Amino acid sequence: MQAELGYLSAFVVGLLGGAHCAGMCGGIVGALAFGLPEKIRHHFPSTLPYQLGYNLGRVSSYVLAGGIMGGLGMLLAEVIPIYAAQQVLLAIAAIFMILLGLYLGGWWMGLSRIEKLGGRLWTRIEPFARRLLPVRTPAQAWMLGLVWGWIPCGLVYSMLVWTVSAGSIAKGAGLMLAFGIGTLPNLFAMGMVAGSLARWSKNIRVRRVAGLLVIGFGLYTLSHLF
Repeated sequence: MQAELGYLSAFVVGLLGGAHCAGMCGGIVGALAFGLPEKIRHHFPSTLPYQLGYNLGRVSSYVLAGGIMGGLGMLLAEVIPIYAAQQVLLAIAAIFMILLGLYLGGWWMGLSRIEKLGGRLWTRIEPFARRLLPVRTPAQAWMLGLVWGWIPCGLVYSMLVWTVSAGSIAKGAGLMLAFGIGTLPNLFAMGMVAGSLARWSKNIRVRRVAGLLVIGFGLYTLSHLF
């Protein structure tokens, strides 16, 4: 039950974090699309493999990072008594569900400060992205997406801290996969349906209902500590 709630919460945060995604990565999406050869850029079906490549690469990075953080949680579980480890990991999961719920509802934006922590990492990775431009093939788009996945983003980094609570590589990767799938409609907003969903996800009432839902999941998880 706890695992299912975690995956559902991660998906909801990714799906309804759309306003943040639009602000953080919307410009990147536009720049990548504009950087395609003109004959591809002006033929909608031809752009789809490239957009798919960018986003699959991005989600692949999330899954890799989630597996690494889940592995750290597994190590934590091995160095302290199992019951204490379970309590610590549950507490991390609950706290970050509540914080992400507050973020979704627009009640507290403090998680954006976490982006600063990734600044140094990004300065080392960003030169690889420049070497992949301009993009000429979908495979190259996927490679650029892999780099894009590491751009400093408070929402992504907050999710990664949460994945420590998964306590295993597979579960950590699964949480970030659920989150990444949730982000796809907003960042793969090429068709009318996806665009409508992106607008829907920015509705403050929808976001607040979703925020309360994720906070509720966090409180439910927290209740298992007592």
